[in-house]
Amino acid sequence: MIRVMVVATSPVVRAGLSAVVTTNPRLTVVGSASDLDVLAIEVGQLQPDVVLVDLSGNFQQAVWEKLLVIQEQQYPLGIIVIVEELDSIDLETALRSGIRGILPNISTELEIVAAVEAIAFGLLVLHPNAVELLSIREKVVTNPVQTLTPREIEVLGMLGSGLGNKAIAKRLHISEHTVKFHLSSIFQKLSVSSRTEAVAVGVRLGLIML
Repeated sequence: MIRVMVVATSPVVRAGLSAVVTTNPRLTVVGSASDLDVLAIEVGQLQPDVVLVDLSGNFQQAVWEKLLVIQEQQYPLGIIVIVEELDSIDLETALRSGIRGILPNISTELEIVAAVEAIAFGLLVLHPNAVELLSIREKVVTNPVQTLTPREIEVLGMLGSGLGNKAIAKRLHISEHTVKFHLSSIFQKLSVSSRTEAVAVGVRLGLIML
């Protein structure tokens, strides 16, 4: 049996997704949660193979960092997120945070069940509409100040002070893996490939005061 945990703010959505999962005799719902904080508390005890997270109408960029922290504190989870607008998702950031499946909220019951099974077997699942967003294109940063999150700006400032990953992790009380996650996101958003370039761009944009 594939053990599934359902996370959704709405109790109606939780019940609906749980009902969808149980249409397949190979899947069983071991628990549900109203938000990621509850998931962090209960996931260790329930030990699901796959976590189905509904983000429709409740998406925030900080969710990727929260999911990454949950996996670091527990164990690698097969996480599928259901979103309202695929083009509002930074797919590269989502995948780096450990997400293994991304579906729109218009997905059919069969698609959701198939995705859960695929994730349980270690596969990556993207809806065809999401795959289109991964097409190769030139990345243009129109306003990096708004693009970077407050935490990323904080990490960038520490890079400017010459701190290494371990020192940054200690100062922010996070893991080195999470620091690397932030650095990867910063490099992507600023279109740079090294710490030196990131600092130089940060200084030029006024994000770092030396």
